[in-house]
Amino acid sequence: MIERILKIEDVQTDSVFLWGARQTGKSTLLVNLFPDATYIDLLRLDTFERLRRNPSLLREDLQSKQPGDIVIIDEVQKLPDLLNEVQWLIVRKDIHFILSGSSARKLKRYGTNLLGGRALRCRLLPLVSAEIPDFNLIKACNNGMLPRHYLTENATKRLQAYVGDYLQQEIMAEALSRNLSSFTRFLEVAALSDGEMVNYNNIASDCGVSAVTVKEYFSILEETLVGFMLPAYTKVRQRRVIKAPKFYYFDVGIVNYLTHRVNLLPGSADFGHAFEHFIVQELVAYVDYRQKHVVLSYWRTASGIEVDVVVSDEYSSDILFAIEIKSSEEIQNRHLKGLRSFRDEYPDTKLIVVGLDKISRATEDGISVLYATDFLKALWDGELF
Repeated sequence: MIERILKIEDVQTDSVFLWGARQTGKSTLLVNLFPDATYIDLLRLDTFERLRRNPSLLREDLQSKQPGDIVIIDEVQKLPDLLNEVQWLIVRKDIHFILSGSSARKLKRYGTNLLGGRALRCRLLPLVSAEIPDFNLIKACNNGMLPRHYLTENATKRLQAYVGDYLQQEIMAEALSRNLSSFTRFLEVAALSDGEMVNYNNIASDCGVSAVTVKEYFSILEETLVGFMLPAYTKVRQRRVIKAPKFYYFDVGIVNYLTHRVNLLPGSADFGHAFEHFIVQELVAYVDYRQKHVVLSYWRTASGIEVDVVVSDEYSSDILFAIEIKSSEEIQNRHLKGLRSFRDEYPDTKLIVVGLDKISRATEDGISVLYATDFLKALWDGELF
C-alpha cells in the first residue's frame, strides 16, 4: 500500500473540505487514515436517495455522536442541500466533518452553503515521487501519476476510460453545454498547448468556438482541479517580458493520451515535453502539500529567452531560485542560456537545471546541475525551499 503525504491532521480540531480530481485516491486515503470514522458514501444509490429525499435525516443519524467525533461524507457535491445539516451539526454538536468531493464548482454554482468559513480546505493530488518506493521516472512520464494509471504496466485503456467517462462527460456537464464535439476538441487542443503560453484566440479558432467560451472552458478545468495555470513572472527590470500564462493538465498521463504520445523514452522531443510537465507537477504538489508561501511562475522575454520555473516569495515577490528543465542526458552550455540571461536580470538568484545527466554537479559559474532523482529527493526532503 502506498502511504500518502497528505494526512488531514486539521480534522482533529476543525472540519475539512477535501477536494481532488477523480481517481486521485481520496476515498482510499480517508478509509486508511480514519478507519473508525462514520463514513457516508453518496456514490451508494440507497444512501444518496435516502438523504436526497430528506436531508434532515443526517441530523437524526448523527444525533448520538460526541463532540470531536469524525464523520466523512464522500462525494458531497452530489447533495448540496446536505451542507445546511452539516453546518448545524458542526455548530450545535461540534462534530468534525471531512467533506470530500471532486470540485466545489457545482456547490458554488448553485449558491450552496459552504459553511461560512467553518471548514478548512485541502486537496489531494496525483501520486508524487516521494510516495512511491522504487519510483520509476520513465513510467511516471508515460503513465502519469494517478494511482490506477501509474501502478499498471500499460495505462492506455485506463486513460481512455478516464478521458471518455470523466473529462468528456462529467467535466463537460460543468460547462452547461451539450456541444460535446467542441468540448472534446478543446480538451485535445488544450493538451497540444500543455506547457505553452495560452493564446485564447488561436485555441478558439481551432475549436470552432469563441474566445470567451475557451476562457470559460479553461476556468472549468481549473475549478474542477483538472488543470492549472502557471503565471508569467512579470516583475520587470530591463527586458520586455511575456505576460500570458501557461496551462498544464493536472497529470501528465492525461496529456499523453490526448496527444497520442506513447512509449516515451529519453532522447525524443515528446519525452522532453512529458518530463518538463512531470517536474512542474511535482513542484506544484510540493508547494501545496508543504504549504509553502511561494509562487511558481515562468519567465520569457519578448525575444524568446525562457526559464521554465521561477520560485518567488508569495509576499515580497523576491526570487528564491530559477529552474530550467531539460531531458538531455548530458547538460551542456547551450542548455544554460536561459538561466544565464535570467541571472543578468536578477544576479543574486540561485540557478538550477534539472535533467537526466546522472552526475549532479555545479558549473564553474555556480549553476547547480541536478540529476532528476537527486532533485526530487532534495525537493521532498525540504532541502531546496
